[in-house]
Amino acid sequence: MPAFEYKALNAKGQEETGILEADTPKQIRQVLREGSLTPLSVERVEKRESGTDSLKTRRAGTVKPSDLALVTRQLATLVSSGSPLEEALAMTAKQSERRSLRHVMSTVRSRVMEGHSLASGLATFPSVFSSMYVATVAAGEQSGHLDAVLDRLADYTESRQEIQQKMSSALVYPVILVVVSIAIVAGLLVFIVPKIVRVFESMNKDIPPLTQFMINASDFLSAYGLYLLVGVILAFFLFRQLLKIDTWKFRWHKLLLKLPLIKKLVRSANTGRFARTLSILASSGVPILDAMSISSKVVENLPMRKAVEDAAIKVREGTPIHKALEQSGYFPPMTVYLIASGEKSGKLDDMLERSAVQQERETDTLVSSMLSLFEPILILVMGGVVLLIVMSIMLPILNMNDLGR
Repeated sequence: MPAFEYKALNAKGQEETGILEADTPKQIRQVLREGSLTPLSVERVEKRESGTDSLKTRRAGTVKPSDLALVTRQLATLVSSGSPLEEALAMTAKQSERRSLRHVMSTVRSRVMEGHSLASGLATFPSVFSSMYVATVAAGEQSGHLDAVLDRLADYTESRQEIQQKMSSALVYPVILVVVSIAIVAGLLVFIVPKIVRVFESMNKDIPPLTQFMINASDFLSAYGLYLLVGVILAFFLFRQLLKIDTWKFRWHKLLLKLPLIKKLVRSANTGRFARTLSILASSGVPILDAMSISSKVVENLPMRKAVEDAAIKVREGTPIHKALEQSGYFPPMTVYLIASGEKSGKLDDMLERSAVQQERETDTLVSSMLSLFEPILILVMGGVVLLIVMSIMLPILNMNDLGR
């Protein structure tokens, strides 16, 4: 039974929207009238979804990672409990609070009821369900273990959401601290320093070099501060535009792999993501070459992604996975060792899982260490700048007798 998305007016004249199932739009309108609603529009969900790819992406692109993790867990729980797939999808759609997610799940259910596979229905929304997600579900359907695969996917999406939330929360305080610090220093130089040092300039005497430097810095910010701010913003947006060009983005990512501390963080984060994805795909029955190709797409660093793609070619030619990855020099030795152990013992998915856990822990440790160092360093720098400003003001006062002669 197809799904229809409707807009209607209630008895108070307020607009309501939702999704109902019926054979025809006429039945939907009848149901709405029986519920004291005046239908405005009734449109079949799948029909709208068959439009342009840009419309599809725009309509489905509002689904957040947290919502995806929640709906995956709900679907996994319902399927594991023995509920038919159609009922599980319908229940998931009804329980979704967000309109965009209801639209997605209703469309997937419609395709499943028309005879398509669940993976095919999910593939209708590439902006919501990644190729890894779709391939894993397809493998679960083919092997007859969809419930176990969905449960594994739910763990994966929840884990990724937790990591992203933890990273975002960890960066909030440092960002606020940087912005406030810059604002305080700029405020002192632009508004406070000029008023205090103006009295010293009127004496027509030599001013200490530090005080003169602060006066010059204050005059520069007063005259060109706005232009400087606009220039920084423009440079930031220009940098972001350059990163949309594959060549420049590749160069930037390659530079990150050479910077101290940063390179270790980038390697750990991308390796953990790659190992986790490859583990899920391998354990779900996806062929290893296809699994490596799909897993390369979750690697955000372009040189590392290319290394995985090159490794997949070498594996196709007969090279072991661990040797193909080791030749790039981008992947940590521990990960290479665990993959080698997994290949020898026949437990590659388990070793990949261990590698993912180890790399994720290392990433958390690195982020925590960097933030714990960054905060006191920033406070010391701020204290040094404020001290220089205070000294630039105090030196003329201490030398007042000399300036007054």
